[in-house]
Formats: sequence, C-alpha cells, structure tokens
Amino acid sequence: MEKKKITCSECGEELAEGAKFCTNCGSEIKEKKRSRAKKDAPEIDITSLKSELKEEILKEMHEDDEQKKREQKAEEIDLNEFKSKIKIYPILSCVTTLVLCLIAFGFFYNYYMKNLVIETTRTEKEVTVNENGISDAVEKVYDATVVVESYLNGRLYATGSGFVYKTDDNYGYILTNDHVINGATEVKVLFSNDKRENVKVLGSDSYSDIALLRVDKDSVVTVAEIGSTEALKVGDTAFAVGAPLDSSAYAWTVTRGVISGKNRTVEVSASNSRSSQVMEVLQTDAAINSGNSGGPLCNSNGEVIGITNMKLASSSIEGMGFAIPIETAVNNAEKFINGGTVSYPYLGVALLDATTEEGGAIVQEVEKGSPADKGGLKTGDIIIKIDDKDVTSSSYLKYNLYKHEIGDKIKLTVKRDGETKVLEITLGSNGEKA
Repeated sequence: MEKKKITCSECGEELAEGAKFCTNCGSEIKEKKRSRAKKDAPEIDITSLKSELKEEILKEMHEDDEQKKREQKAEEIDLNEFKSKIKIYPILSCVTTLVLCLIAFGFFYNYYMKNLVIETTRTEKEVTVNENGISDAVEKVYDATVVVESYLNGRLYATGSGFVYKTDDNYGYILTNDHVINGATEVKVLFSNDKRENVKVLGSDSYSDIALLRVDKDSVVTVAEIGSTEALKVGDTAFAVGAPLDSSAYAWTVTRGVISGKNRTVEVSASNSRSSQVMEVLQTDAAINSGNSGGPLCNSNGEVIGITNMKLASSSIEGMGFAIPIETAVNNAEKFINGGTVSYPYLGVALLDATTEEGGAIVQEVEKGSPADKGGLKTGDIIIKIDDKDVTSSSYLKYNLYKHEIGDKIKLTVKRDGETKVLEITLGSNGEKA
C-alpha cells in the first residue's frame, strides 16, 4: 500500500505522511487544520439529503402551481371585469355626454338665448320692416289722419276718417268719402293734437265715393305721403288708420293686414239713390269698421295707396275690407281744387236689370236727342254687351261705360224682337241719366 505524502510548506519537499521535520530544510511539519476538520467532520447521509432536496423541490413545484393558479384566477377576474367594463363604458359614455350637453345647453341658453333678439328684416325704400312692427311707417301718416265730423242743423250725426293729402300756400286739403259727409250742413275735422277745425267741402262725387275738404294750412299737423298701386302685389303688407266705431274712444286706431286682391269689382248701393253701382277697389284683410271710412290705407312704407270705404259684413264673413285706389281719389280731388266737377259719359237712357238667365240691361226710356237716341237705341232693347264686355246688369253697364271718356265711340250689342243688333254710339256729357 502506497503511503500518502505531504508537502513541506517551506521548501515544497515531498515527505512521507507522519514526518515531523523536513528532510530538506529541517522545517517543522505542521498538520493542516482542514485535514483535521475533515477528519473530525461527521459523515453526510446522502439518502436523507436527497429526500430533503426532493421534498423542497416538490414543495417549490407545489407553490409554483398554486401561484400559477392564483395568477390564472386573477387573470380570469381581470378579464371578466374588463368584459363588464366594456359593456358599461358605452352606457356611461352616453350618459356622461348627455349630461355634459345638457349642462352646456343650460349655460348657452342662460347667457345667450335669453338675450338673443331674432330680427327678420327687409328694406323697402327707406323704411325697415321687422318684428318690431311697422311703427316707423305708421308715424309717417298718423298725424296726417283726422276724424271727420258731419253735422246736420248743428247736431253731430255721423263721423268718419280722412287724411291731409297735400297743402299749398294757404290751405290744407283733406280726402275722405262722399258718404261720410253726404247730407251734412256743416263739417268739422279733429286733428291728432285735439284741435277741432271747421272745413269747407270743395267737392264730392257719389259714384267714386270721393269728397275733398279744405282747411287753413296753419291747422295742419302733417301731410301724408301719397303712394301708388301700380307696383302693389297681392300679399304686400297694408295697414289702415282711422276712427272706428266710437271716435271719442278709438280715434287713430291702426290695423294691419295684407293686400288680399287688386282690381276687385264690388257691387254696392249708391249713397244718394236706391240703385246699385259697381266699384273697382283694393281688397284687404286689415280690420275695417264703421268710422274707418275715408281714412288712409297704406303700404309698409307708410305711403297712402287707397281710401278705405266699405267692408263686407255678415256672420260668415271676416276680414274683407275695401279701399278706393289712391289714383282715382287724387284725380278727382285735383278737379275739385281747380273748381271743376267729376263728369262721366252718358247714354241718356233709363235702365232696368233683365231677369233672364244671361242677364243684361233693359232700356226703359230713351231721352230725346241723347247719344242713345242718336245712335238708334230704342225702348225695350236689351243691352247684352258694351264693346267686347258682357253686360250682366245695369250696374255693370255703367261700370264699363264710365271707363270711357266723353266723345268716345262705343259699340252696344242689343237684342230687339228676337234679333241681335250692334249699334255704334258717340258718348255725350252733362246727362243726369245713364
């Protein structure tokens, strides 16, 4: 058996195990503690160590499995929460958006909408029409409007309206209706400044229903602006100013509407006779009442376009008022100012409405030497046409006749003894009959 050797720590000489001194250098050989420690160390139980190691590994594996299960469960919980949140988030988002919108609208309404003034405007000449109304236009004619008072033997028996349409160096001229002052022995007007003045009737015409009054210029408050019906359209704004019903309570009442129709032909009773007549008028739905007669009907620019003179009234009719076109009124007024009268062409016949289905005008009497007599018209003839216009009644015959001037030639189609004849007649003047 080979002996184990040791090495000298001083010179490195190999020596036999158990040597006390080095044979080379003589140094004392010291025994290493590590050797002693190893010698004294107890023998390790490898089987037990393996068993313990295995248990630790299994324990760690078990702990790892438990950790994985916990992590997997946590992931499942997170996934479920995420799915739940995915469902809830859109609802929460919608609700939140709605609430924010309501809050924003609340602020918007409180700070903007409450102070917002919506104004729809259109400009017609120098007057602006907007949702504040037509006050600017009314101002232009308001103080030019007057209350017309008709007296009979010192007693007030009728009132109407009128307006100052022009002035000259000495006088103011007021237009009104003939039927407002017809039969009066004295006429007065009341201005918007509460001053009452006597006036002179310069002229009147029952057929056109126009009368002209004259007052001292110093009494005039303001003058109305005269417009035109030429450019007037159905649907245009219109308003009336007047003294409806009780003039002491409702004078200078303003009513607003639109032009409902132009060139309307309306049959009415003449103010000084039992016969009827046809007038060509403007139609409006602005409220017209008794007492408005003679007052101005104006456009949205405050210009007078007509003189209100009548309305259709019944339980089944509402908003049908009428006015004489301003051109007709001014034309007649100028004749009165110049000292003239309103004259119409005449035939020189007495007429009666035919009772046949097609209508017509029956000649009851022919004035000797009249245009009708000279043209060959005879008693008993039924006039069915004037020029190319059908004659349905004596009123419509006069309506179409008065569109002509004195001296014009017209053609009358008549029925006589079952035959139809056409007569040519030159119109005359100064006749008291048609």
